[in-house]
Amino acid sequence: MPKKLLFAVLLMSATLAATGAAAEVNHAPVDAESRGAVAQSESEEKAIRRVLEQFRATQVPLSQAIAIAEHLHEGSKTADVSFETSGPSVYRVRTVKNERVWENVIDANTGSVTNKEVASSLKELDREDLSNIIALKWIKHELSDAVRVAEKAAEGNALAGGLIKQDGKLNFVIVVASGDRLKEVMLEPPKVGKQASPQLER
Repeated sequence: MPKKLLFAVLLMSATLAATGAAAEVNHAPVDAESRGAVAQSESEEKAIRRVLEQFRATQVPLSQAIAIAEHLHEGSKTADVSFETSGPSVYRVRTVKNERVWENVIDANTGSVTNKEVASSLKELDREDLSNIIALKWIKHELSDAVRVAEKAAEGNALAGGLIKQDGKLNFVIVVASGDRLKEVMLEPPKVGKQASPQLER
């Protein structure tokens, strides 16, 4: 998953555990450094609340934005998707097929495609993005499958997701709005050719 697409959401939820459990914030400052950390935590909490408010007001779920983007290029698969609030609420979805990559912006209220589509080739991607996108060919499940599993596990609605490599393992990471928290859910997808399982490993 490209850092630029999910960075803002992950930055705000950087203290969330990979298991999807919400982080506890310690509000007992001991010194100036601790007070600064608490102020930063409070600032992050405000930012998260603002994102959650905007996300809850939207009409289009992330799974629908994925379907819309994939329909633009028949047979394409979603590599990553993020919810953005810098202007009107939108999903930025990156899809891939063969050697081509497309980035589209989907209005989170109407489902219409906004802005001009950005098309590129795999050769233009940085090494990490290229590695993750190539890995999509060897994964049995798709991002939309991971979104469904993560939403059920975290009891909420997904607002971002994609692939990351961590400790040598390729995982789907899905950010889910659950209650008044953002939860990060990691899922290890089974590879093609591996024994089929009814759902993604959590």
